[in-house]
Amino acid sequence: MLEKAMLAFWKSGYETTSISDLTATMGVTAPSLYAAFGNKQQLFLEAMRRYAGDRTAMETAMMDAPTAREAVTKMLRGAAVLYTGEATPPGCLLASAAATGSPEAAAVREAIAAERREVREIIIRRIETDIEKGLMSSDTCPRTLADLTLAVTQGMSVLARDGADRDSLLAIADAATLGWSIYEI
Repeated sequence: MLEKAMLAFWKSGYETTSISDLTATMGVTAPSLYAAFGNKQQLFLEAMRRYAGDRTAMETAMMDAPTAREAVTKMLRGAAVLYTGEATPPGCLLASAAATGSPEAAAVREAIAAERREVREIIIRRIETDIEKGLMSSDTCPRTLADLTLAVTQGMSVLARDGADRDSLLAIADAATLGWSIYEI
């Protein structure tokens, strides 16, 4: 049921997905939806958490990679595959669900921004680990590389929504970290 709601929000965005859209997609009545989730915003937040996945598992995977560069490349390649899935809408739920919105949707936009900030912090910690291990130069700016990674991720989402195919996005994912070599020791 939550999966279906997630796909509806992913396809149409938070504000343009109506309660009637959700009940039809989920196969439930409005009272059942409200009883289970409270309101549309709470349902979206649950769907967003499902989409975002387990942050601990993400951080573990990043830390287990041989280098920060390899970890980020793997993350970007995973995004390319996700954004071009056959069973999912193109692009990223977080990027497309609340790209624009009314003041009433501010809490949803903030929740999405908080998810991105968590990912950013994981990337920063991974880069800092490489600096501490002497794998990257001490003049590397982890925040800049993390922000670049998020900017590429969001750009890939937009390109996927515009019809870019998986091979194009995978090429972008691979190219995105080539410049990191100037920081590697």
